[in-house]
Formats: sequence, structure tokens, C-alpha cells
Amino acid sequence: MFYALAKGKLDTGQYEFVHELVDIETLNRRAFHGELELTAVSVHAYAYLNDVYALCNCGASMGDKCGPILLENGSWNHADKNALMRIAIPGELTTAFLTLKLYLAQEGRTNVEFVKVPFDQIQEEVKANKYDAGLIIHEGQLTFEREGLKLISDLGVWWKEKTDLPLPLGANAIRRDLPGQTITDVVRLLHASIKYALENRDEALDYALEYGRGLERNDADKFVGMYVNNWTLDFGDVGRRAVREVLQQAYDHGIVPKRVVPEFIYP
Repeated sequence: MFYALAKGKLDTGQYEFVHELVDIETLNRRAFHGELELTAVSVHAYAYLNDVYALCNCGASMGDKCGPILLENGSWNHADKNALMRIAIPGELTTAFLTLKLYLAQEGRTNVEFVKVPFDQIQEEVKANKYDAGLIIHEGQLTFEREGLKLISDLGVWWKEKTDLPLPLGANAIRRDLPGQTITDVVRLLHASIKYALENRDEALDYALEYGRGLERNDADKFVGMYVNNWTLDFGDVGRRAVREVLQQAYDHGIVPKRVVPEFIYP
């Protein structure tokens, strides 16, 4: 999404974009302090941040029949739903965790212990039998079978079957206290950057591979295609409805403390 801005492919005028590359849960926590003017956030986290940030109508990470996956190493007790199960998660504010809680509620799993583990260590921890299951939000969604792990549920597929909507995982958010013209300009530049990447996929993918932790190019291309799509350029009516549905279900299930109606800023 940010390739064109990072590499000076666009004329940004008076604005300078400085990139800070950290995991999504760290960005979620930093957003509570309004630290960054423009930031990626989880849709789950936005439920706590809507007074500080508005959502950009571009920049979505949206999975359609794909999403975070719940993996096991063979120790998940499928028969006894009252058995204590320990699940490694990438962060309490991720949309993946929110969707997992909705899934477990539907499955009648209540005796669950969640343990926060760095997102890129979860698969190894599950393989080492430290946890009964792990919630995966990275490219391990494509490689887990090669590592001997088993799928319990693809939460994007589960969500699609439940709601007939794509699963909105992440978004870009812009701070509300910025001048109105600045907000408009920045969202316009973000939209232009995403459009450039989609139109120049190979060179944008080369840039993304610098941060791919040794991922094979074909896997990286497939993974990007799962979450960077037409909804990334524009949430659209379906995407915006999906965000509202996630936030509404989070409130209805007592996962977030207030009902949030998302506000979208257009370029």
C-alpha cells in the first residue's frame, strides 16, 4: 500500500511521509495516544479509537472467504468442549482475536485461556506443544501444512458463511484533529499510493518482499492477493457494511464496551 509513498513515486507536495514499520498490535496500542497522524489499525481496535481517529475509505485489509486461521498440533480436544484449551494470540486488539472470540462463542467453547505471543512466533510455539492452538495472522496461513500443523478453522471462511460478508481485518485511520484540508490531501495521497501499487504490482511486491521474512515470491504474491484487492482501493458499500457488522457483533457479544458507527473519510 505504501510503496509509492515510501519510494517517492508520487508528488506529495508539502507533506513528508515517514514510515514506521512495527506489528499491528503495537500500532493499535500507539493509536490510543494519537501518536501517529496516519496509522494502520485493526478494525477491532477502532472501537476504542473512534473519538481520536476516522477511518480512511481506502487502505482496507479485507479477506473474502479467507482470514486469520486457528491452528493446532494435534492436542486440541474436539470432543470435550469443557476442557481447558490454551490459545496463543497475536494481540487482544486485533480483529483476528475479536473474530476468534465470536467463533468460540458459537462453538460453545468457554473454558479458554488466551496468551499473547509475538505474531511471528506463534506457529513455532504451537509446534513445540506450548499451546493447544494458535491464531495466525501472517503468511503462515499458506505454509502451515508444510510444518505439520492442522487447521481448526479459517475464520474468514467461517465469517463469510455466517454473514455473507468479507472480513474487514485492518484499515488506515487518520487523526481527527488535523486540519480538514490536510485530512483530505493525505487520504487522496494514500489512495494514489494504493492505486500505483495495484497498477505496478511486480515492483510493489519486490518492495514488500524486503519485509517478508524469507517468504517465497509465489507465496508472497498469493498472500498479498488475499488481502490487497479492490476493497483496499475503496471499501465500497459491502466493505463499509462489513465493518459496521463486525463492530456491531463485537458490541452485542460484550467484547467492546460501546456501539460504534464508523466514519469513513473519502479522497
